[in-house]
Amino acid sequence: MSIIQPAILGIIQGITEFLPISSSAHLVLTPWLFHWQDFGLTFDVALHFGTLLAIIAFFWKDWVNIFRSAFSSKSGSEKADSLQLTASSYPKNLLWIIIVATIPGSIAGVLLEKNAETIFRNPLLVAINLAVFGIIIWMIDRYAKRSYQLKAVNYKLGLLVGLAQMLAIVPGVSRAGSTMAAGRAIGLTRPDSARFSFLLAAPIMLGTSLFKFRHIDAGMLDAGFFVGILTSAIFGFIAIKYLLQYLQKGNYAIFTWYRVIVALVVVIVYFVR
Repeated sequence: MSIIQPAILGIIQGITEFLPISSSAHLVLTPWLFHWQDFGLTFDVALHFGTLLAIIAFFWKDWVNIFRSAFSSKSGSEKADSLQLTASSYPKNLLWIIIVATIPGSIAGVLLEKNAETIFRNPLLVAINLAVFGIIIWMIDRYAKRSYQLKAVNYKLGLLVGLAQMLAIVPGVSRAGSTMAAGRAIGLTRPDSARFSFLLAAPIMLGTSLFKFRHIDAGMLDAGFFVGILTSAIFGFIAIKYLLQYLQKGNYAIFTWYRVIVALVVVIVYFVR
């Protein structure tokens, strides 16, 4: 495995995992467009593990707060204040909400894993999903209420966002996009819907990494594997940071335009080849 291609794919994974533009679509389309080899299961694990590290590193104070609050008599806001978090305070039971919200996506991943790795990866289908769901995400954001912060999330609202995460098994939909849109639909602000989306991603990424890592032996861990982890972690961290800053004032329109343009390019290439 050459180093340059894994590095590029790691950068793509790190950025697109946390932007509402579908990392799985980009990881399907990039090798297809440039006739790159399929790096296989081992490299897929590396990319997911790298983005998991990005979430842990960026939100480590938040995770400390979330776990302490789940097993403490103090309120989530008290814990948030004690840790001097810049995020809005969390509900005391956010850890359990995240666990409940993760269940639908986990079930979808187990039931549809084979389809996700075969028929769902058709470039034309991916392009259609990019465009259609990009428009849906923009419309939900455009007309959603803007009244709640993350501390208002309960089990019911969390589960609704978790149900949206089931769609992410299909390349082109975007796990981040579907959960952010669901967060906006239940009334969360843009920054808090993104923050909840990122926190909700951690259990799925951890489960995916552990589930697939059992099929890997030490001899498969080459330089490309570690390059994929490093680049996806670094650029994932950067993507989280700047998206949260952007969403303080910006909206999702720029991502919708990007998705539609990429979809048009893919459709053109598909029928010209």
